[in-house]
Amino acid sequence: PVSAFKDYVDGTTPSGAAAFEKRGIAVSVPVWNSANCIQCTFCSYVCPHAAIRPVAMTEAEAAAAPEGTVAIPLMGMPGYVFAISVSSMDCTGCGSCANVCPGMKGEKALNMVRLDEALPQPNEQAFFDYAVTLDPKQEVIDKFKETTVKGSQFKQPLLEFSGACAGCGETPYVKLMTQLFGDRAYIANATGCSSIWGNSSPSTPYTVDDKGHGPAWSNSLFEDAAEYGYGMFLAQSAIRNALKEKVENICAASSDDAVKAACNGWVETFDNGSLNGEAAEKLIEAISGCGSEDSKAVLAQKEYLSKKSQWIIGGDGWGYDIGFGGLDHVIASNRDVNILLLDTEVYSNTGGQSSKSTPAGATAQFAAAGKEVKKKDLARIAMSYGYVYVAQIAMGADMNQCIKAFVEAESYPGPSLIIAYAPCINHGIKGGMSNAMSEEKKAVTSGYWNLLRYDPRREAEGQNPFSLDSKEASTAYVDFLRNEVRYSALELQNPERAARLFAKSEADAKGRYETLKTMAGK
Repeated sequence: PVSAFKDYVDGTTPSGAAAFEKRGIAVSVPVWNSANCIQCTFCSYVCPHAAIRPVAMTEAEAAAAPEGTVAIPLMGMPGYVFAISVSSMDCTGCGSCANVCPGMKGEKALNMVRLDEALPQPNEQAFFDYAVTLDPKQEVIDKFKETTVKGSQFKQPLLEFSGACAGCGETPYVKLMTQLFGDRAYIANATGCSSIWGNSSPSTPYTVDDKGHGPAWSNSLFEDAAEYGYGMFLAQSAIRNALKEKVENICAASSDDAVKAACNGWVETFDNGSLNGEAAEKLIEAISGCGSEDSKAVLAQKEYLSKKSQWIIGGDGWGYDIGFGGLDHVIASNRDVNILLLDTEVYSNTGGQSSKSTPAGATAQFAAAGKEVKKKDLARIAMSYGYVYVAQIAMGADMNQCIKAFVEAESYPGPSLIIAYAPCINHGIKGGMSNAMSEEKKAVTSGYWNLLRYDPRREAEGQNPFSLDSKEASTAYVDFLRNEVRYSALELQNPERAARLFAKSEADAKGRYETLKTMAGK
C-alpha cells in the first residue's frame, strides 16, 4: 500500500523496501501439505528469496490466524504449533523448496501449484502476512539451536524478496548469513550480481529485525571491495578500542558493583560477537546514570559498543580475478574479517565471461571453444598462510557442513574465507534452476567440487586443522558435465576437443582430491 511505503520512506516502518513490491511474478508457487511434513525446514533453508518460512505459534496465535490456516503440533515443543508460510506474491516460482522436500514415505509436503489456484484456497499470502507480525520465539530457537539447519530457520531472514534470478544459487548463502549474524553484520559488497540483487535501489532486500537491527550494507568497486571491507573493520576497531579505554576508566572510578559488573562483562566479551551485544546493552543501562565525562562519551557512541560481524561478499570474477590482490592482502593481514565468495565459475553479472574460477572444458565468453587451463585453487592458496580459516561449501550437497562452516568462520578470531559453490543461469542446468540444489549435490558426488574446512584452532589442540568433508566420487564426472549447457554445447560443436578437455577436467579434479586426501591424512 502507498501509505505503508510512505511509512518506510519516513523511517517509521522497520523493513526493507522489497517487502512492499509484491510483484506476483511466479507462474506456480508451493502449497504445503501438512500431512506429509516432517518439519525439517529444508524448504526455507534453500529458498533464494525468503518467500517460504516455518512458523512457530502459540495456540492463541494459531487461533487468531486467518481463516483456513492449517497448523500441526510442533515436534518437541508442547504448547506450540507449526506451519509453513508462503508469500505467494514474493515467490519467484523456482521450485527449489519442493525439489529438496523429503516429505513422508515418498510423498512430498510441498507441491507447486498455479498461482491463481494457490491464492484462494488456502489463502497463503494472508497467513504469511500474519505470520511476520508474530513475536519471535527465542525459546523455540534455543530448543533447536540457531546453529543447526532447523533452528536457524526459525530466525528471521534479514535478506528477503530480492530481484535475483529464480532459483539463484547465491542468495541462499547470504540469507543464511543474515539469519545467523545479520543483526550485527557490516557488509562490504563487491560490484557484481550480489551487489545488484543486494541493492537495486530503492528496492533494497536487506531488512531489520523486531529491534530495528539489521545488516549495514554498502557497495564498493569491483577492484577494491576487500580493502573497503577491511577499512570498515579498522574503523570499527579504532572506535571500539577508544571506547574500551573509557569503559575501563569508568570501572576503575566507580564504587557501584552493578556498574563494575557491567563494565567487566563488556570488556571480557569484547571480541566475542555472540555475547558482546547483550553485554553492551547491560553496560548502557548500568552507566546511563553515572554522569561522568567518560560515561557521556561512551553513551554518545553506544551504537559502536557491540562487536560487529564484518563480511566482505563478492563473486569469483572479483575474488579469483580482479579483486584477488585485495583479497590476498586482507587475509594476510590476520585481522577478524569474514569473506564470502559466491563461486559461479563465471562472470555472471556482465554476460558470462570466463574467470580464473572457470574449469577446463567449460564454454563461456572469451572461452567459446572451452577453457584450456584448470580452475585456480583459491582454497589451497588461502590455506597456505596457516592462520586463515578456509571452507568450501555447497548447500545442496551438505546442509549441516554449510552452516557449520559459517559458524566456525564467524567465530574464528582472524581472517576467514568461505568459498560457496553457486549454480547460475549461465550454467544452463537441464531442468532449470529449480534443480540448483540437486546440481550442487551432483557436483560433490561426481568429484567436481570438494567440501572442506581448514580451522587453525584445531592445530593448537593437537589435531589436524584440515577436514575433508566430501567422499570420493560416486557418480560419473562426465555425466555431471553433460547436465549443463556450458559443457554439453562444446560436445555438440566439437566432440573431439570436448573429449580431450573433459578428460583433462576430470584429471584435474582427481588430482585435487588426492592432494586433499593427503592433507587430511587419509
